[in-house]
Amino acid sequence: MLKIVLKVFIIFAAVFFVALISYFAYILLSYSRIADNLSLETDGSYSKEKISCGTTYTLTSANIGFGAYSQDFSFFMDGGKYSWAYSKEEVEKNVRGSVASLLKFNPDFFLFQEVDFDSTRSRHVDERKIISDEISRSLGSSNTVFAQNYDSAFLFWPPTQPHGSNKSGIMIATRYRAYDSLRRSFPIETGLSKFLDLDRCFMKTHIDVDNGEKLVLYNTHMSAYTTDAETSIRQIEMLNNDMMEEYGKGNYIICGGDLNREVMEGMSKYFGFESNGLNWTKTFPFEKLDAHLKLIPPVNLEHPIPTVRDTKEPWNGKNFVTVIDGFIVSDNVEVVKADVIDNNFMYSDHNPVYMDFILK
Repeated sequence: MLKIVLKVFIIFAAVFFVALISYFAYILLSYSRIADNLSLETDGSYSKEKISCGTTYTLTSANIGFGAYSQDFSFFMDGGKYSWAYSKEEVEKNVRGSVASLLKFNPDFFLFQEVDFDSTRSRHVDERKIISDEISRSLGSSNTVFAQNYDSAFLFWPPTQPHGSNKSGIMIATRYRAYDSLRRSFPIETGLSKFLDLDRCFMKTHIDVDNGEKLVLYNTHMSAYTTDAETSIRQIEMLNNDMMEEYGKGNYIICGGDLNREVMEGMSKYFGFESNGLNWTKTFPFEKLDAHLKLIPPVNLEHPIPTVRDTKEPWNGKNFVTVIDGFIVSDNVEVVKADVIDNNFMYSDHNPVYMDFILK
């Protein structure tokens, strides 16, 4: 009897070992980065050709958290409970809620991050279509550009709710004609952490200005889960160089998105916290930006509103919070106002931000 039990155990252990090795081989062999310098297609329609100097425009930016982050949602990668959104209906509700909160500001330009399509974690909802449809319904047109930054192999973790395979990206939407759009691949880590972080990128598109120049609109989502702090520094340097190349052509530069860095020194202290040491709570290295570029913190220090919450537990008002979403503009852009849209983390683990600006 003992021999039979031992034999069964050995067979089971061998099968498990082969399955484990096969899975790791699958992860390694299936990994590939999305192409750099990738031209992007523009979808939808636009109602206006050009923007004008001296006119005030509004830009919003929202990390929609792949539609999963209701207030009672916690995420397994941050020590929380869940890896999937609760339901397809919950994803649709959260994405629509995020967009509706932006439309109250009647924006001319929208930036979105963590926009999923055909992902296990977001119940295979095409969030691109929801965003485009909601904006078109409200504004009459929606000219959109999408850049993918995540195409993961099937992740069998956690065992009770495997994160699965996921496809996600960043998106620009506007009522103006957007063209000559490009996806640029950020440098990322080469170690095992690359399998956990996104295939980070930024995207840019061009909009004509009535003085013959162009507004170059950037959307970015920088690395969060890194073991090497220099990774995000290299990303910022790359973004800076690209923006300065466009600025050198006489263009206007506006960048927005999830910077995954605190936008001011000691930002978390305004909410009663010390930085928790994670990469995304370190201060943005302002010195890495050219003198012609400026980081715009969307913060009213008299009444500061956070843009991100820690997701190891549901939102209870006591979570670690800070501000890591913001804007970068060139010195030929006048910023009238920048602040946070206080959704109280109703639809995402991020609150959106907005900026009113004028091209000089």
